[in-house]
Amino acid sequence: MQNRGLIKFFAIIFALVSIYQLTFTFVASKVKSDAKAFANGNQEKEIKYLDSIGKQKVFLDYFTYNEVADKQINKGLDLEGGINVTLQISVKDVLKGLANNSTNAVFNKALADAKKNQQGNQSFLDAFFEAFETASAGSGTKLASPDVFGNRNLAEEIKFDMSDSQVKAVIAKKVDESVQSAFGVLRERIDKFGVTQPNIVKLGSTGRILVELPGAKDVDRAKKLLSSTAQLEFWETYKVEEVASYLMTVNEALKKTEKAPVAKEAKASSKVNDLLVDNAKDSTAKAKGNNPLFDKLMPLQQGGSVVGIVAVKDTAAVNAYFKRADIKSLLPANLADVRFLYGKAKDDAAEAVEIYAIKGNRTNVPPMSGSVLVDAADTFDQMGKPAVSMQMNGKGAKIWEELTGRVFSQKNAIAIVLDNVVYSAPGVTSGPIAGGRSEISGTFTIDETKDLANVLRAGKLPAAAEIVQSEVVGPSLGQKAIDNGTISAIVGLLAVMLWMWVYYGKAGTYANIALVVNLLFLFGVLANLGAVLTLPGIAGIVLTLGTAVDANIIIYERAKEELRHGLSLVEAVKKSFSWTGAMRSIIDANVTHVLTGAILYVFGSGPIKGFATTLLIGIATSLFTSIFITRMFLDNDAAKGKGLSFTTNWSKNWFTGYNFDFLKIKKFTYAFSLTVTVVSLISIFFVNGLDQGVDFVGGRTFQVKFEKPVDAAVVSQELGEIFKVPAEAKVFGGSDQLRITTKYKIEAEGVEVDEEVNKLLFDGLSKYFPGMDYKTFITLTEGKKVGLLSGSKVGAAISNDIKTNSFWAVIGAMLVVGLYLVVSFRKLGYSLGAVAAVAHDVIFVLGLYSLLYKIMPFHMEMDQHFIAAILTVIGYSMNDTVIVFDRIREFLAGNLKGNFNHIVNESINTTLSRTINTSLTMIIVLSIMFVFGGESIRGFIFAMLIGIVVGTYSSLFIATPVLVDTLSKKDKEEIEKRHAELNA
Repeated sequence: MQNRGLIKFFAIIFALVSIYQLTFTFVASKVKSDAKAFANGNQEKEIKYLDSIGKQKVFLDYFTYNEVADKQINKGLDLEGGINVTLQISVKDVLKGLANNSTNAVFNKALADAKKNQQGNQSFLDAFFEAFETASAGSGTKLASPDVFGNRNLAEEIKFDMSDSQVKAVIAKKVDESVQSAFGVLRERIDKFGVTQPNIVKLGSTGRILVELPGAKDVDRAKKLLSSTAQLEFWETYKVEEVASYLMTVNEALKKTEKAPVAKEAKASSKVNDLLVDNAKDSTAKAKGNNPLFDKLMPLQQGGSVVGIVAVKDTAAVNAYFKRADIKSLLPANLADVRFLYGKAKDDAAEAVEIYAIKGNRTNVPPMSGSVLVDAADTFDQMGKPAVSMQMNGKGAKIWEELTGRVFSQKNAIAIVLDNVVYSAPGVTSGPIAGGRSEISGTFTIDETKDLANVLRAGKLPAAAEIVQSEVVGPSLGQKAIDNGTISAIVGLLAVMLWMWVYYGKAGTYANIALVVNLLFLFGVLANLGAVLTLPGIAGIVLTLGTAVDANIIIYERAKEELRHGLSLVEAVKKSFSWTGAMRSIIDANVTHVLTGAILYVFGSGPIKGFATTLLIGIATSLFTSIFITRMFLDNDAAKGKGLSFTTNWSKNWFTGYNFDFLKIKKFTYAFSLTVTVVSLISIFFVNGLDQGVDFVGGRTFQVKFEKPVDAAVVSQELGEIFKVPAEAKVFGGSDQLRITTKYKIEAEGVEVDEEVNKLLFDGLSKYFPGMDYKTFITLTEGKKVGLLSGSKVGAAISNDIKTNSFWAVIGAMLVVGLYLVVSFRKLGYSLGAVAAVAHDVIFVLGLYSLLYKIMPFHMEMDQHFIAAILTVIGYSMNDTVIVFDRIREFLAGNLKGNFNHIVNESINTTLSRTINTSLTMIIVLSIMFVFGGESIRGFIFAMLIGIVVGTYSSLFIATPVLVDTLSKKDKEEIEKRHAELNA
């Protein structure tokens, strides 16, 4: 090998750099361990410890902890534990704001149609433009119309005479600015949330933002912080006596339309009555069953800003009453713009909330908004209770003084409203308040005041941020995933190394050295890139163990052939590393890997990108070590005349002199494969279908660990009754652990819905957790053994995108790889054979999942992990096929004796050892991962395991026969004629 010294130099430098980069990970891990030991389970204490040493030098007396942490390999949430949320900024709200809340019928119809007609992977903005074009046809309404986007707010950028295409560019820019603004607001919020190394990423131009909070444990708190728009408003309130007459009138009117409740419901609000004490002694509150409004809204008789109390379960019904047109028509002139808002619940277990009457106006613009705030801080009020202090700017201070003066004279109150919830409604007892300082007090916890001050300082989001996808993983579950991944990696590494040593002897030892160096390089690159290591990423690394020796196997098998043909060791090594030797097969096989890996990276998301990243890096490092590191050892032995046979006494006669007629049985293999294909398609489309996971259909999934074994069927039935829609519970790992899936309210948006689902889940399972409260059940504490261990949500909109991406990923992979083979082999038959084999493999795996998912003891869902497995199968199926095709091409272009079919059969037989060995190393690794890798990726690994086995079969018995059958008779005759002339 030329430039051997240069290769050795670069290999040493690369190894040293990799070790250096990995050292940051080890140092950061050591510091984190010290922090955990110091905190003794207290997360806040742990974070303060890490913050306190952030600027201290902890490595080489040069790098601070913050610098070290930035350079480490970060663990994904499935390994670290924490919360992963994808937020969808409401482009609909942004458009409404840009249109100045236009009442234009065409505009509003387009908004409604866009939400209804939005296709998978289509942005809401594009869907709106399409809907507007349809709705405005023949109406003369343009995007630049004065009552659409040609308003005063956009006067500088949109003129009345602009075309729709010109306006679209402006609006797209404005929407992007809004998403960027939301990105900035969210970043400020999570920086103060209290987790180490939070991550926030804007996902292209989709309007979606990914937020990762490693180590976060309070699920509900985190979601509230992220989705709160922080729409702070200050409103005057009505006094009880000002609205009492209207409430009586509403109650009387409802008696004519609402049915009286049955007698047994009289006790329903007993706990609420207890809260009211003497305030509920009036006749209207006592006459239960005869007062539709007052059976739900219990009015207060004393003066003040609170007009009544409503049971939490009745808030939706009371809202519906006040929104009815016939009820609104009863409003007297002095209450024409009244709004009824609820107060903040005292805690998660609160059964009732206060209701306030707000002095609204026609424009719905508050006398003062949060835009005047310049600072906010968590503090304590005069009673020593948690509160939030606010400081306003000069303009705000002036408005605040006028507002407090007016309230003082009228003896009412100021409602401090955040996102349509009244946090407090203080009165003013000492005249107008100057200076612009105020305070929000109420029933807060310290965490709540910290979060409230945080969101007020960061500012409001430009539009609602709905959680369309989320995942929570407990730290104990993450540690289990690390343990499983570590075991599978070590066992997989040892198994592959043992096989290579047993089969190839001394040459196998060289391949094993290259394998270890490959792993060092792989982790070094991951560390240098600041990659995030996920459980599928670990699977990708373990998978690299199998693929790393593939190139060595191809090279070694070629070297064995050349030695049998009489070449010396020096000549055999040189030939096997040449383009006409093994290199062409290696390059073709790895290009197909790269293409499928790249498609997986482009179309995948989250952990799947991690899997694709490690796979792609692994391909590059494997090629380098297999081609250059191994060759240095082989060249050294050859130059010194050392014996090297690429076999052992045990393996030397394997596959030698093998002569099987593969084409002779093609009718049987065609019949078998056709039967499997038909059965699979019938099962998929007409009988069992596929078990589509929440990634594809939307829904919520929870992993719950019980104290003792439970009956999954009973739990499914009980939760179905709670949710009022089907809930599916499956055994996950052991009979004391279930994977629970439901589509309850998956179309509904808002963090309140997520919290409602969590509480219903707890209500349905609480009998299995005696003595455990909701907070303990839902919070992901360190070392948690029972309760909720993880959960995920995929909204309907994002599931459509995932399904669309998955479809195009699989189709695209087959087409791209097929196109590459056409270019590489210059014959359409090769591409047709390869694509036919891959299609066969995909249908086979899908069919097997369809037939078995109801009876297998592990989950076999169609999700992103499954699609990653399918794409991996496509890559490795192509790998086997390319090895066979490359030999067929070589032999067809050579001078081998015999007819066409004999030449093809000889090609397959001479590559059988390569095909079996490359597949066998993959099967060994995948089998180990299937056993030790953990329950969460078992279905993912099973798909790849079956795919590799089927792919090996199809490359021999499908791809090659299809290639033979698609070549023209003329081509075959020309090949036979040329071979006959060469051997004459």
